[in-house]
Amino acid sequence: MIALKIAFWICIALVVYTYVGYAILLWLLLKVKRLFTKPRPLPVMPLNEDLWPTVTLMICAYNERDVIAEKMENIRQLRYPRSRLCVIWVTDGSTDDSNELLRQYPEVTLVFSPERRGKAAAMQHGISVSTASIVVFTDANTLLNEGALVEIVRQMQRPGVSCVSGEKRVKARAQLAEGDSQAAAEGEGLYWRYESTLKRWDSELYSAMGAAGELFAVKMEHYRQPPSNALLDDFMMSMLIVSDGHRIAYTSEAYASEYGSASMADESKRKRRIAAGGLQSIWWLRSLMNPFRHPRVFFQFISHRVLRWSITPFALAALLPLNIALVLMHAGTVYVIIAVMQLLFYAAAFLGWQLALQGRKNKWLYVPYYFLFMNFNVFLGIPYLFSHGKGGMWEKVRRA
Repeated sequence: MIALKIAFWICIALVVYTYVGYAILLWLLLKVKRLFTKPRPLPVMPLNEDLWPTVTLMICAYNERDVIAEKMENIRQLRYPRSRLCVIWVTDGSTDDSNELLRQYPEVTLVFSPERRGKAAAMQHGISVSTASIVVFTDANTLLNEGALVEIVRQMQRPGVSCVSGEKRVKARAQLAEGDSQAAAEGEGLYWRYESTLKRWDSELYSAMGAAGELFAVKMEHYRQPPSNALLDDFMMSMLIVSDGHRIAYTSEAYASEYGSASMADESKRKRRIAAGGLQSIWWLRSLMNPFRHPRVFFQFISHRVLRWSITPFALAALLPLNIALVLMHAGTVYVIIAVMQLLFYAAAFLGWQLALQGRKNKWLYVPYYFLFMNFNVFLGIPYLFSHGKGGMWEKVRRA
């Protein structure tokens, strides 16, 4: 029984620390840091726009004809000197008429690969054409705020910063959402609000732990090519910069908006790829877990990324059977109370799932539902890694 109790409390500690404890500890550390360090104001851009850094805005796309017009209209509204901005579309093996549509825009540099090789290869293909000092990556189906590029360039002027991650904002399109599509949007939106808070605090403490492909930028003098079969190419590209001793700044003033996944099946497809890419990235970036080589990074990397993508989902799965075993062994009242709390949590998740199937909205029940859904997909990511990890090909996810 002693061994079961030890295993049970270790599992509880892992789950609580990963999803609650790290956020609390991060907040406390920032409180202490702010007592001794005043935040530096962002640098002011030169009045002469000819002195602004050259920027490439790069969009890697596969069969995205339906969003090209809206994306280009959004790009034309961005506030950045046109003489200092290059727009590159990389169409990786597209079989629709994307190329013909893009040729109608004189400001677009079109890079086409007839063979679909995956997003990491597409990004590298585009980088080989770019001559700008900063490359900003964004997805075809996301819309940027007008000041995004100016904010990113200003963040790049901070000491030690060689990568900037913008904020991802998920919105639901109610008139199109049917069945569990609204649940996908609600769950994804709640998750990203929590994740954005952690990224902002990580960035203030030292560095954000990775960037998301919806909007991030790299200073090319410190760029390092990620493996061509990377499933999380954006995360690997940004974390390689961290491994070389530079920082990732996170800003909510530059953001990319997109609709949530069209259904929970589409959201599951996305989560499986992220989970598989997370496991792949942990192995490639394992040197970051060495406190002697990376004394500032290892704590944040393990707490924010490694536990969530590897150990903690298994601890969560083990909690209920361990708890039931201890109750049956009459281990004590505390285990009965915790077992009841766990069963109520799973019942709430089940009810959230049932409401999602009916298209009924209840965000408080989506929280346990999406939390279990997210962790369950970590297990689905393991076979996904074995089947997709060699090629790095990404699957399109339908958006609402």
